Amino acid sequence: MSEHPAPLAACPLSVNAHVQPWVDRLLRDADALRVRLLRDASGAQIVDAGIDAPGSVAAGLLIGEICMGGFGSVSLSSQAFEGWPTWLEVRSSQPVLACLASQYAGWSLAASKEETGAKKFFALGSGPARALAVKEPLFAELGYRDACAHGVLVLEVDRAPPPVVVQKILRDCELPPQALTLLLTPTTSAAGITQVVARALEVALHKAHTLGFDLSHVVDGAASAPLPAPSPDAAVAMGRSNDAILYGGRVHLSVRGSDAAARALAQALPSSNSPDFGHGFAEVFKASGYDFYKIDPALFAPAEVWVSNLDSGNTWHAGALDMALLRQLWLQQA
Repeated sequence: MSEHPAPLAACPLSVNAHVQPWVDRLLRDADALRVRLLRDASGAQIVDAGIDAPGSVAAGLLIGEICMGGFGSVSLSSQAFEGWPTWLEVRSSQPVLACLASQYAGWSLAASKEETGAKKFFALGSGPARALAVKEPLFAELGYRDACAHGVLVLEVDRAPPPVVVQKILRDCELPPQALTLLLTPTTSAAGITQVVARALEVALHKAHTLGFDLSHVVDGAASAPLPAPSPDAAVAMGRSNDAILYGGRVHLSVRGSDAAARALAQALPSSNSPDFGHGFAEVFKASGYDFYKIDPALFAPAEVWVSNLDSGNTWHAGALDMALLRQLWLQQA
């Protein structure tokens, strides 16, 4: 990516400041959204959206927008098509900022058994507070760093982070405890699986970045994906949330630049470019020895894409949904 300009180098927008009304709404409507507000020993605010609290799809939709710094919309469509009853729709007119500088789950947070005094802990942090800590090389490539007096971070976990991890987050974000909000969303919950499927556009942006496409040329993005039921089995839930995007995700990117670059992006984006395509993610994960880094990176992509070049007016299409596989994986015979 070094040959391309940093796409957010001159961006004056603050993902943490902009998203505060969304966070306020989550806190204000906690009972209606079936989430629970807690404080840890340091005073940091924690929102349980599916561990002990039941959570809800509505909470997941709101958390999906919080993950995007409020620079994207996440909505539910109850119009059944392609043989599935419920779909999520995601849109952003600031897709690089919303998806890569905020939503992407790229901040590795870990603690050993010795540090926790119990079980070891690992989570990938996503959401606006990533841009305060800027611990990932991605931020140097984007040319973006946020500055704000408060921050919010999402963790896909089934237990609260231990104090040592909370202290690390506070230290790296340079925040006092009362200025930090942590949203806990296990994938086995309705809120958790919803906010993961809401990453359909982000998956496409991350794949475009991996392919070396000039992100400063990405103007707009929209995506959709089917929303499966969560499962109490963590491995099954993780498989469903990934399969929803890999086999049911549709993305439309609007870009600028050359037709050759737009066409190449459309051809290279879909998950069908991976030899692992056609197998449920849980099966692929097991075959990799439960090591994400041994899975072909080309699989982490939407199933079907359109890329429109606003400079020429031309659009390219590639890939296709595999709803037959999703129905096989998700549906029980009545």
